[in-house]
Amino acid sequence: MKRLAEFVKERRKEVNLTQKEFADRAGVALTVIRKIEQGKTNLNMNKVNLVLRMFGHELVPINSKELAE
Repeated sequence: MKRLAEFVKERRKEVNLTQKEFADRAGVALTVIRKIEQGKTNLNMNKVNLVLRMFGHELVPINSKELAE
């Protein structure tokens, strides 16, 4: 989750937005942005994807078998 936290925080700062401004533009609550940037692990994937779509990215579930291939 640290990589996700760093990615979101760095990109948000690159576009010069506060957490609140970014949350409003992404369509999520401020607490969602804070949890992501703090590296929390109990995140709603749909909310995370709303945030990531602001940068043209998306998370998708994969299983361990796919990782090994």
